[in-house]
Amino acid sequence: MTLNLPHQAESDALTPDQPLRSLRDGAARAIRARDLDDKTALTQEVARRWHNRRLSLRSPLDSLAPVRPGRPDRPDLVPPTQVKRRSLHSQRGRIALLHAIAHIELNAMDLALDIVARFATAPMPQSFFDGWMQVAFEEAKHFKLVRQRLHALGADYGDLPAHDGLWQAAHDTRNDLTARLAVVPLILEARGLDVTPSLLIKMREVGDEETAAVLEVIYEDEKKHVAIGAKWFRFICARQGKDPAEVFRLLVRANFRGGLKPPFNDLARAAAGLTPTFYRALSSQNMS
Repeated sequence: MTLNLPHQAESDALTPDQPLRSLRDGAARAIRARDLDDKTALTQEVARRWHNRRLSLRSPLDSLAPVRPGRPDRPDLVPPTQVKRRSLHSQRGRIALLHAIAHIELNAMDLALDIVARFATAPMPQSFFDGWMQVAFEEAKHFKLVRQRLHALGADYGDLPAHDGLWQAAHDTRNDLTARLAVVPLILEARGLDVTPSLLIKMREVGDEETAAVLEVIYEDEKKHVAIGAKWFRFICARQGKDPAEVFRLLVRANFRGGLKPPFNDLARAAAGLTPTFYRALSSQNMS
């Protein structure tokens, strides 16, 4: 896969105290970064340098992927049941939605970086790492877009509580690349394909075209992210001589808590390589 990153002069000013040693080192350091501006800037800088082949894949001196990503002091992390839902007809409700999306995009950026940093020794083609650095770059872009929209509404990321369930997926699949691909892009990212079209409609119904425009960018990019996940999941299964849909179902049952919730955006999922044979049997309506 060819990276499609916007041209920008590369900057040595973004690298912390020591120069970046490799892609793995840069990805791990971006995950560790607590300051959100530093995290997004370093993520996109590492992606550019990898794209321009100014970094090797790994070095013996690399920092390694941390157990948890760096985070600012806020938001407070609470159980999912304590994250309130509000009507999108009010500005407060739209701020709450945008805050939740910002939290998702921040975690998605760290998850993409973690695939690169944690699995840099896996026997995968260079284009595998191209694809995931493209994802990391775009998740950083999404986080910045959503945060800018929050600022325009007089709010910021960290103003509301958020839940910590997304990073649990990284922890649970930290030792299995195939399981990581099944759970993160093919469940968590694919869920965005299901829910975003209805959110777009609702935002336009209430006249919030600015938020709708941000969601449109995210939706188009997420289609590519699911496709990247499906491509490499199928690649590993083919290399092992296994049926990808069957492997997916086994891995999801072993590594994901609860059934998958309909409705499903079958057309967008199929276009990304995720056909109904993968997930229909895992629907919460079909699981006991």
